[in-house]
Amino acid sequence: MTTDLSPETPLVPSFGTAETGRKLAIICSKGSLDMAYPGLVLANAALGEGVEVHLFFTFWGFDMINPRHMDSLKFTPLGNPATHLPQGLGGVPGMTALATHQLRKAIADLDVPDVPDFLEQIIASGGHLWACRMSADMQHLTEADLYEGVEGIISASDFIEKTEGAQLLFI
Repeated sequence: MTTDLSPETPLVPSFGTAETGRKLAIICSKGSLDMAYPGLVLANAALGEGVEVHLFFTFWGFDMINPRHMDSLKFTPLGNPATHLPQGLGGVPGMTALATHQLRKAIADLDVPDVPDFLEQIIASGGHLWACRMSADMQHLTEADLYEGVEGIISASDFIEKTEGAQLLFI
């Protein structure tokens, strides 16, 4: 048995996971607790399948990467028919705090990380976090104001270029 180990042939170890060549681009546009998790869960799942993942945080989704807000995202049942509550209850004082508490408990009971820890896990798995230039400018924020794992503040055009050929999800 002969093996071609010429200097031009790179020796790459196999760790049992095949490179898929797939890309997933997720635009996170909402900053409520219930809307933060869909993008994070999908990003984590894709990374586990060997998919290259890029998350782009824009408008209210910016709260997910703003250390001043990322630990205190809220969930409100007001206007959300999926809560299966009478809509009038959503406006009752204290209902957002109660709903947020219950959702945080349900997430913790499933051993799902909180938003900052989930972002850290995504980065550790090779995911990329990008902040929207327009949203940063509107909120007068710089990279120094954002979660440390954000790779940069880029324009929407730059994001489209970085994720050429990617499957795109808008959340």
